[in-house]
Amino acid sequence: MQSEVRIYGFAKVSAHRDFNGRNQTDAPAPSGIPLANSPNSAQGGDFGMTARFSRIGLDTRTLTSFGTLETRIEGDFGGGAPVSNNAVFRLRQAWAELGTDAFRVLFGQANSLWNEGMYETLIDATNLNQSFVRQPQLRVIATLAPGLTGQVSLETPDTQYTADAGVVTTGGGFNGGLSPAFTSLPDLLARLTYRTDGLEIDVRGLLRQLSIRTAGTTAAPPAFSDNELGWGVAGHVRFPMRWLSNGFGADQLIGMAYYGEGIGRYFAGNSGGQDALTSLGLLGASLSFDPLLTYGATVAYRRFWTEQLRSNFAYSYARQDYPTYALAFTPGSPSATSLNGEMQQAIVNLIWSPFAQISGGTVNTGWLDVGLEYVYTRRDVFGGAPATAAAGAGYGVANRILAAGIGRF
Repeated sequence: MQSEVRIYGFAKVSAHRDFNGRNQTDAPAPSGIPLANSPNSAQGGDFGMTARFSRIGLDTRTLTSFGTLETRIEGDFGGGAPVSNNAVFRLRQAWAELGTDAFRVLFGQANSLWNEGMYETLIDATNLNQSFVRQPQLRVIATLAPGLTGQVSLETPDTQYTADAGVVTTGGGFNGGLSPAFTSLPDLLARLTYRTDGLEIDVRGLLRQLSIRTAGTTAAPPAFSDNELGWGVAGHVRFPMRWLSNGFGADQLIGMAYYGEGIGRYFAGNSGGQDALTSLGLLGASLSFDPLLTYGATVAYRRFWTEQLRSNFAYSYARQDYPTYALAFTPGSPSATSLNGEMQQAIVNLIWSPFAQISGGTVNTGWLDVGLEYVYTRRDVFGGAPATAAAGAGYGVANRILAAGIGRF
């Protein structure tokens, strides 16, 4: 038995300059940009550089009596804190897939079936309305018809919710004791994708259980237990503009929308720890556990000025609807200032790939990218200025310019 082995990856360096509040991270989440009139805002923006998102991976392919066995081990150096020269190796992918084009099974750590890289960016952040979750899973993939692929996966659960005391996770303690965030079932995801001649139509959905159990924790009695259903649906269309006119070349128009409750962990850029909210710890409030309603949309355009020079234009809008008791969270606390009712983001870039080639509407960007990008982000906190209090105004605005060079192998 023989195996094909391929080593791949890239070396990447990027530099950024902020023009509003000081935001000392090379991968800023839209949900956490500094508030206007905050201490960070008073300092002003700063400059940073990083190479820690450089990546290396190993692929193998082996022919077996059950089809092709493909494996992948991949990592980068982005596991540490975003400070100078802190490059800690982290595992991104570790999976095996066995089968044929008609039917195959994947197991291991891989991109979630919910993941969505809708458009091309240079920034290494999880942008608004994007999902880049990688987690252990069991997945089946089948070709249902020419161009139509169906997938179903069971993926590791991770209940996260926000209380007045802060973000509660399954792996974190609560007031020095055990965590009341609980998981008992894997997340169930499904996806259908249709592709033909550059057109892509995709729909996906998920079901998950969110649980809170305060018995045995340091939460004040009485003990409180609740299980709630989290669910979400999403879809996107990637449309080749050459269908309208050959003059558009390889240009693409892209649109995506989603709606759901309790899906915050799958949109890490939108909300940190906000699958749900709980009134746990609020004086005088009846105990409640509420999956967070969230929805949004993104529209993007990929423009090829030449084969080697392209731009991406994207705008995203997101909204979270909170229960009224969230207005009682301590004003200015991390919990209160994390409740973003609305968020917006716009991204524009220019990327030069001197070795890129376009053939039949398919783009091969080659082994070198050099680019410049502008990112605008705004978040408006639920409850406005009264909720943020001395921590800053009831909103935050960030303007960032970055440049990057990427050499692939």
